[in-house]
Amino acid sequence: MTVMSIAGLQLTLPANQNNFTAIASQVRNVKKRFPHVTMVVLSELATFGPAPRYAETLPGETESRYAQLAKETQLWLVNGSLFERAEDRVYNTTSVLSPEGDVVARYRKMFPFLPYEEGISAGTQPCVFNIPGAGNIGLSICYDMWFPETIRALCWEGAEVIVHPTLTNTVDRDTELSIARSNAAVNQCYMVDINAASPMGVGRSIIAGPGGEVIHQSVSEHDVIVFDVDFDYVRQVRERGWQGLGQPLKSFRDHVISYPQYVEGARSVALDALGPLRKPQKLA
Repeated sequence: MTVMSIAGLQLTLPANQNNFTAIASQVRNVKKRFPHVTMVVLSELATFGPAPRYAETLPGETESRYAQLAKETQLWLVNGSLFERAEDRVYNTTSVLSPEGDVVARYRKMFPFLPYEEGISAGTQPCVFNIPGAGNIGLSICYDMWFPETIRALCWEGAEVIVHPTLTNTVDRDTELSIARSNAAVNQCYMVDINAASPMGVGRSIIAGPGGEVIHQSVSEHDVIVFDVDFDYVRQVRERGWQGLGQPLKSFRDHVISYPQYVEGARSVALDALGPLRKPQKLA
């Protein structure tokens, strides 16, 4: 059996200040209390909050501090995300640090929360990395999962677990719980959706299994979510179907169809009629 234990940290952290010291203390506590844990996952933008003025080039000072923390604790560490400054652009970027202190992956959020996440550029590349002796992990950030193509692309590239840092403090969190479960079910993967607790977020982190089943769902307060990922179970579900039922990844693989929306240069009359992407205006 190939089992890996993950801890998702739904932390109570203030925005607009450097939270690294508080986060590091929580990570060390996890290592001390749960020595079997292999990976720790933070929420989106946990370190500084949603403030692009804290953007750093990568590699940079904060990422290096996370690398040192990963090496100290001998954990795989997903730092939620940081704002990354690259030339004249800013990206929302997740870094993955190995127990040796190496940066093994960086992922730029492909769907910034427009029109609200202003001034943030979109990444273009899905990101999947391997945990030796365990399995493949895909990275996704917050609004990405509202676009089913993003999770399907990760699973197409072999992801068995989707690590999904989130920062949501709005009324649509309930909808996001259903999206996380749906993505898990239709892609036969684990969804590890870790949100921030108040004041930055509304909590309600969710861990869903490859049948869409809820493994854990947090409430709004501080929560340390320790759970097991069973890679053999994912592979069995993908081969036989969840409870011996649907095998959607095989059907997707085998069903040869050219979807009209993905033809190069395609436009939708219906979607073009929706008008520009902008903040809602006051109703007349």
